[in-house]
Amino acid sequence: MVQRADIEAKAKEIEAALQETKESAQNTAVLAGVAVVLVVIIAYFLGNRKGKAGKTLVEVYRVK
Repeated sequence: MVQRADIEAKAKEIEAALQETKESAQNTAVLAGVAVVLVVIIAYFLGNRKGKAGKTLVEVYRVK
């Protein structure tokens, strides 16, 4: 026979497993978000630096 205590124990095991999975998924999501932000910042600064280095300055003088 299955006792009420058996069902309650199994439900608590399942709840604990779900809680661990939830915490793990949240940690992974936070790390992924931080990684994406860092990649965007690095790409911005590298692009900004390359844009400044590639500028060509042309001076035009008008002679009368």
